Amino acid sequence: MSAFMNWSCEDVSKWIESLGYQQYTACFTENYINGRKLILVNCSTLPRLGVTDFKDMKAISGHIRELLEILDPRGSRSIALPPVEPRRLFLEEKSRTGSTADSLTYMQFLKERGLDEYT
Repeated sequence: MSAFMNWSCEDVSKWIESLGYQQYTACFTENYINGRKLILVNCSTLPRLGVTDFKDMKAISGHIRELLEILDPRGSRSIALPPVEPRRLFLEEKSRTGSTADSLTYMQFLKERGLDEYT
């Protein structure tokens, strides 16, 4: 799994700053957004963190999707596609804490969910 999963709140803030959004670093540290929690951050959660500029919200959400290697934001998919991308589901599962989430692998996740066509 990607290194971002182990990021601390400070690591996330440094990453946000490296993207050119230093004005929002406190928003992420004060809300204790670490690598696991970053998985759950999107345009709908950013205002609750203190990011309210729409252009910045779109850009930061895009960078998070790139980091997570998730291509499409929710709601912009064709109705012919599966409801949710398997990687997004996997990352949401990995965002939880505990030994079960820690030991879960992507291949194991796909197999347990009957998503073998994605392997």
